[in-house]
Amino acid sequence: MITVVLVDDQALLRAGFRALLDAEEGIEVVGEASDGRQALEVVSRTRPDVVLMDIRMPGVDGLAATSAITTDPALSGTHVVILTTFDLDEYVFEAIRGGASGFLVKSTEPAELVAAVKAVAQGDALLSPGITRRLIEEFASRSREGADDSLLAPLTQREREVLALVGAGLTNDEIGARLFMSPATAKTHVSRSMTKLQARDRAQLVVIAYETGLVRPGWS
Repeated sequence: MITVVLVDDQALLRAGFRALLDAEEGIEVVGEASDGRQALEVVSRTRPDVVLMDIRMPGVDGLAATSAITTDPALSGTHVVILTTFDLDEYVFEAIRGGASGFLVKSTEPAELVAAVKAVAQGDALLSPGITRRLIEEFASRSREGADDSLLAPLTQREREVLALVGAGLTNDEIGARLFMSPATAKTHVSRSMTKLQARDRAQLVVIAYETGLVRPGWS
């Protein structure tokens, strides 16, 4: 059973998401919150697999709440997905940079929302159909001047190659085909890179790939 907490200051939106997710076999909404402070209380108590988190809320906003969740060792199994009205939102970039697993626009189709919750619960990042990647390109490129690639020092050359393809948005299957290795081997390289770079998930690897200059906007 995938457990979910909904965080948004709009009760109607929470009700709609709850009805949709609770109707899906294998998913259960275990809590709701209307601001970041309540979110931390609910998430700490329920320890869900996935948190759907609004960014712009009164009081403690979603950015602060996301940071608190993703840096809490006790919540290492909880993945945060940002909910936003705009697909290019600098606050969303900061949240992904800080450990969120991706984001969804609030107008997302119901089937896409369900699929996203299932994907994130399995440890995948919401990097498709490319909106998250475009967002990261947009804001990481602003600070690329003087980018420091020393962060990549622990990686082998092969791991750097794999990281570059992760940054370009490729799946493990696509990385395997590009580098003539099995998807399982590609997944192993990704996992080792996450460990060495202390990245929470694949989304953070994408941020690192861009911010170190390993991948540049438009590269594929």
